[in-house]
Parts: sequence; C-alpha cells; structure tokens
Amino acid sequence: MTGLELLGLFMLLVMLGAIFIGLPISFTLLFLAGVFGYIGMGPRVLNLAYLQTIGIMKQDELVAVPMFILMGFICDQAGLMERLFRAFRDLFAPLKGALYVVVIVTATLFGIAAGTVGATVALLGIMAGPMMIRSGYDVRMSAGAIAAGGTLGILIPPSVMLVVMAPVLDISIIDLYAAAFGPGFLLSGMFIAYTLIRCHFNPKLGPPVPLEDRPESMKIVLWECLVGLVPVTVLTIVTLGAILAGITTAAEAAALGALGAILLVILYGKFTWSGLLQACYSTMATTSMVLLLAVASNVFGAVFAWLGTASWMTNALLASPLPAWGTMTLLLTLIFLLGWPFEWPAIVFIFLPMLAPVAKGLGYDMVWFGCIVAVVLQTAFLSPPVAMSAYYLKQVVREWNLRLIYRGMADFMVIQVLCVVLVLIFPAIAMWFPGWLQARRDAERKKVQIEYVVPAKVAASVLGPN
Repeated sequence: MTGLELLGLFMLLVMLGAIFIGLPISFTLLFLAGVFGYIGMGPRVLNLAYLQTIGIMKQDELVAVPMFILMGFICDQAGLMERLFRAFRDLFAPLKGALYVVVIVTATLFGIAAGTVGATVALLGIMAGPMMIRSGYDVRMSAGAIAAGGTLGILIPPSVMLVVMAPVLDISIIDLYAAAFGPGFLLSGMFIAYTLIRCHFNPKLGPPVPLEDRPESMKIVLWECLVGLVPVTVLTIVTLGAILAGITTAAEAAALGALGAILLVILYGKFTWSGLLQACYSTMATTSMVLLLAVASNVFGAVFAWLGTASWMTNALLASPLPAWGTMTLLLTLIFLLGWPFEWPAIVFIFLPMLAPVAKGLGYDMVWFGCIVAVVLQTAFLSPPVAMSAYYLKQVVREWNLRLIYRGMADFMVIQVLCVVLVLIFPAIAMWFPGWLQARRDAERKKVQIEYVVPAKVAASVLGPN
C-alpha cells in the first residue's frame, strides 16, 4: 500500500468519524477533500473540484430530481392519498385484515404517484391509525404495516432515489425504473400475503371494517374507487408511461408529472397560492440538500480515487477468496449496516461509487445491482437506530408505544430480507421488465431499418449506380 493510498484510507476514516459525531455531511466532505487533496496533489485539487462540480451540473438526469420532489409535495396537497384510502377501505371492508391491505395497497399506488416516505407514513398514520385502534387491530402489526408500506415509495418508480442512483452507476434511468417494478410489487404482495395469512388464522389481529364505517351502497363504493384510482392512473401514465415508452426523458416526464399534480389540486378545489409556494419552498430545501451532497460527494470521491485508495479497495475485495456471490453478499451486508446511521443520499453518493466497481468487476449486471441495492437501502427506514419511519409514525399516532412500533417493523424486516434473497437467487425478478423493454426497442430498430434500408436498396438496383 503506497503513501497516497494510505492517505486516502485515513481520509475515509476521518470522514466516517466526523459524520458519526454529527458534523454536516456535505461541508465535511468538501473540507476533507480540500485538505487531504491539497496534501496529496497540491493546488491541482481546486481544478479537480471545479471540473467535478461542472460535471455534476451537466448531468441532465438530475433535472428530474426537483420535478419529482415537487410532484410529491403537490400530491400531498391534492389529497390523493385520502381518496385512495377511502376507495380501498370501502372496497375491502368485509375482508379479515382489511385495513392492513388498504394501507399497503394505498402506499404502493401513492408511492407511484409521489415517491415520498415521510409524508406517506405520516398520512397513513393519521388516516389508518385511529381507525385501526377503534376496530381493535393489533398495535404491533398495524404499526409494522404502516411503516413498511410507507417505505415502498423510495423503491417503486418514480423514486427520487432511483433518479440519483442511475447516473452514479452510469446506467439508464429507464432500465433502473423498469428493474425496480418487479421487487417493488413483489415486496408489496408479500406484505399483503403476510397480513392476510396471519388474520386468517387469528381474526383478532385484524377484524373486518366495522359496519358503521362502511358505505351504505355499492354505488358509493364504485364512485370512490373511480375518483380515487383514475387520478393515480392518469398521473402514472403521464410520468412512468412516457419514460418507459421512450417518448420523453425522465426530466421531461417529471415536469409533466408536476404539472399533472398541480392540475389535480385545481380540479379537487384545493389549490391555493400559499400552498403552491410552500410546496416550492419545500422542494427547494430538499433539492438543495440532495444536490449539494451530490457535488460534495463527487469532489470527495474524485480525490479519493486520485489518491488510489478506491482502486486498492476494489482490487482487495476482488482478490478475496470468497466466491462471487459471497463477495456480493458482503457488499449488500455493508450497505445494510451503513443504512443504520446514514440516510440513503449519503450512501448513494458517498459509498456506492466505492462499491459499484467491485460488483462490475465480479461480472454482475449494473442495472440488477442498482435494483438490489435499492431494496437493501429501503430497509434503512425500518432498521434501528435511525428507523425514520418509526419516528414519523409516533408523531401522528401518539397512543402507540415506540417499542411496539419497532417490534412491528422487525416482523416486516424479515419479509424484506427474504425479498433480497429472492432477488439474489432469481435475478429475473428484477431483469424481466428491462429485458422486455430492450427486446421491444431492438424490434422497433429492426423495423425502421427494414422500412428505410430495403427500399433504398431496391431503388439503387432499379436506377443503377448513376
């Protein structure tokens, strides 16, 4: 190990220590990159920092970040989740464990429309928590269902996390979005199956919705389903459909999605200028945090790579006696453990660029790797000591004990780990949809070649070379 590589390793250890004691991540990264970079390469570190910053600013994919965040905040104002919740509550009312199913299905579809976690958990807690308490639902299982369902928003497209992860891994957002659908809906289905099976054998865990909370006629049920599902369907087609079909870029689709969310607010009669300004302020605050961290981590990573420590770490892991699946399991375990003290932006921007070359060197598909990393990172919202979902839920349902909330989340953590194992063993869970889209693109490309190349050859044979 050379002196520069040792310097980079020391820089990494200092960074971890500084973040663990609570120093701001972005400014810590910039400061350490400047100090250690100057020691290693002198004044050239300023040129490196400038070039890395300009490179981040030129990434078109990141334009989608503020638009998707704005769409999420606007969807909150539109009352989209309340509509979905009422629709599914009326539809599944006679079912044992109905409110568990309602919570998870609502979170899944709202995650497609908004892609937020904190707002989803809080709103589900406000709407479902009191009803679950009144209906005699099990506190532990209720808290776990709300917290776990709320985390689906960062995995199911259009997730902001996937938007920022794609350029970090140098892969297509379209392919990463397509890959995330399989694990996302699989996880949602596993959550629903778990709650229904337990309620079937022990109905006291989740009795049907009380008669006084059910609608009087089927007409009301159908109307609520129509009003609740149509907006989400339209918004999904506008955003995800346009991206996956290749009609628009992610940034253009995000802008259309934000516009569609604003139109929904107007149609529902909930539009106010103060609400729009508040959504814009919240969007600017969140976007600034994410993009400042992107710049800081990019500069830090460039210095870290220049010192040679990144290559040394990659080569050391690739040279380990473990088989490829063993090394991959080690990487995912490390990402899971990093999810305890760190939020997903820090992991994606700081640590993922260090670990991705190892996965690539092992021969794994980077789209698949990005997808399974996203599933593992989702557990950061359910795993202590951070477990932000628990705090979001406790703030809105104060009757529930934090210890029981943690225990309920732990049950669903087991399901998430099982999902990770399934994606590891059966990569097709994530890769079937990207493969299907690629096959369609190839077929369209061949069709265009036949339509234009063949007529040109016929014309040349008829008219001759002149």
